[in-house]
Amino acid sequence: MTTDPSQLPDAEALINILADKLQPLLQKNTALVGIQSGGVWVMQRLLAKLAKTMATHAIEHGTIDVSFYRDDYAKRGLKSDNQPSQIAFEVENKHIILIDDVFFTGRTTRAAMNELFDYGRPASITLIALVNRGGRELPISPQITAMDLSLKPTENLQLIQLADGQLGFTLKSLTPSNHQAASKHA
Repeated sequence: MTTDPSQLPDAEALINILADKLQPLLQKNTALVGIQSGGVWVMQRLLAKLAKTMATHAIEHGTIDVSFYRDDYAKRGLKSDNQPSQIAFEVENKHIILIDDVFFTGRTTRAAMNELFDYGRPASITLIALVNRGGRELPISPQITAMDLSLKPTENLQLIQLADGQLGFTLKSLTPSNHQAASKHA
């Protein structure tokens, strides 16, 4: 499979689509939570775009790193780039919009929801993802996506920060030995 960036989706254009779909969901009691690391990048872009179009209220937001909540933590251990979760608002009865970059199996989302409930009981959780790449293993799926993309199980789509500060995608073909490892990280 090619990793030619010109054949991959335009991440910045997808963020514009996601911002348009997100805006009607925002209400006074809504907070955004980005999943480390790509979901946080998407959330930051969304907040900047929404600030330009909405003159109402500031949107509460936070970040979450699900490393300790993953069902494969014992096998995986900690990654070197773990970040602490930062939820500086009251989660109780809040409408949480959980943001991920690439939705794959649903395991990262499950871990994020488990951690959110440790902060309190939200009124609701809506999952949005920049790309739904297929491969769901749990009865979890994003309610809103900017793009649905069908990939082979041996392909890994990742959001990256480019040298110019923009976001882009990279597509890697996995060998059978590292395919299992990649699906455990999704």
